[in-house]
Amino acid sequence: MKIICIGRNYRAHAEELHHSTGLAAEGAEPVWFLKPDTAMLRNNDPFYIPHFTQEVHYECELIVRINRVGRAIAERFAHRYYDEVGLGIDFTARDLQREAIAGGLPWERAKAFDYSAALPPRYLPLAELGGDVQKLHFMLEVNGECRQRGDTSEMLFTVDRLIAAVSQYMTLRTGDLLLTGTPAGVGPVHPGDTLRATLEGVEMLHFDIR
Repeated sequence: MKIICIGRNYRAHAEELHHSTGLAAEGAEPVWFLKPDTAMLRNNDPFYIPHFTQEVHYECELIVRINRVGRAIAERFAHRYYDEVGLGIDFTARDLQREAIAGGLPWERAKAFDYSAALPPRYLPLAELGGDVQKLHFMLEVNGECRQRGDTSEMLFTVDRLIAAVSQYMTLRTGDLLLTGTPAGVGPVHPGDTLRATLEGVEMLHFDIR
């Protein structure tokens, strides 16, 4: 399975990192990258800050789980390719990412390292959450304090547009995960922190940083 991550999909987050916000113009393509299966952090296991970075940031994101095989999917049919959602954390070595961006280099060192994708123990049927993937709210707390609030209606690229765009280049398979971008409020994690994420009030993640 693939972990497909979307970058800069919420205007306020792009602005807080001083990136372009003209991404959603007609004809524009979303920014995306991959994480390997070795990036998976499951079952609310603790996240250990790796030795090669001095600045790991959390990025809470809605996850859409692909439920059938498809390629070159038309946007109007994209809704047929998912029926479950969850929340994940895209851990980012921000110092390494800044270096990569400054040098015009890929982001893999900063994004694809081991255990950099915290995934929920379970996914929720979209039908139980109202059925509209663009009308979902989620929240990330760090040590009991709300740090991120997400509203999927504020995405620059909708889920269906993302699926259509990515599937032009690679086949989507059952079980692939699409992390749809993070809202504003990202920040560093430190040993001893506790992260808790909820989707429409349902707890999706609850684990420690070490």
